[in-house]
Amino acid sequence: MSDDKEKVAPFIEHLVELRKRLVIIVVAVVIGMGVAWNFSGPVLTFVEKPLTGKTYLTEIKKMVYAKVKERAPQLYTRYKLDQEINAPEKKRPLNYSAPLEPFFIQCKISMLLGFVLVLPVVFLQLWMFIAPGLTRKERRMVIPFITAATITFCVGALFFLIVIWPVIINFSLSYEAEGLQSWFNISAYINFCLRLILIFGLIFELPILTLILSRFGIVSYKILAPKRKYALLASAIVAAFHADLITMFVIMLPMYMMYEISIWVALIFGKKKVTAPPEPEGETI
Repeated sequence: MSDDKEKVAPFIEHLVELRKRLVIIVVAVVIGMGVAWNFSGPVLTFVEKPLTGKTYLTEIKKMVYAKVKERAPQLYTRYKLDQEINAPEKKRPLNYSAPLEPFFIQCKISMLLGFVLVLPVVFLQLWMFIAPGLTRKERRMVIPFITAATITFCVGALFFLIVIWPVIINFSLSYEAEGLQSWFNISAYINFCLRLILIFGLIFELPILTLILSRFGIVSYKILAPKRKYALLASAIVAAFHADLITMFVIMLPMYMMYEISIWVALIFGKKKVTAPPEPEGETI
């Protein structure tokens, strides 16, 4: 009976410690949300930009069509590529259909911004939760871990907003035709965007997680490398939760690329096995 109590006691202590860390994270996010509230408007404006149909893809099309006009003017005229290039910018407004819907959207944007602002606090609390199980040398990695984890999350989020988000919206707008026009609801539009921002931020954390696990000897290059096909399958399954094929593809590809990067991270920074020196042979008399 006493053995059972001794086993339960550490478990309860871990739960108490976890609750403490979660409370600190929640308070930090709320404070960050208050700071980020005034910046939610510009972020919403930035997220709306692809709705004009003018993105970096437009500039790429212009360069490609210019080459077509130079080398194959007949094709340029036949497919009326000049009309597509010179098409006027069309503003497609976001719409809402419920009372206070824009207010709640502003709250969601501010919450995500606040979460990003306090990422160092979040990662510090996570590190402090696992720190008791680490050695003194491993605990010194706290600053590099917080810095790298924060930067990679932000890089993943920016990569999505700048590169992937315009592709998704541009593909969606390509279906517009006579009698078929887009009508975007603000909740569906922003919720979709915020969810993918979080997904891409977490995807870019995979190499950092692999770095830590490989330094602790939990994973290694020899473990990860042979499982590429399973990683590709897992990436496809995770991405398949999104309805359209384009979104599935743009999630699956970066996720698998991060797995490949993680393999090389494990190879370069992984814990090296110390080989014992051969025992000296006994002297023969």
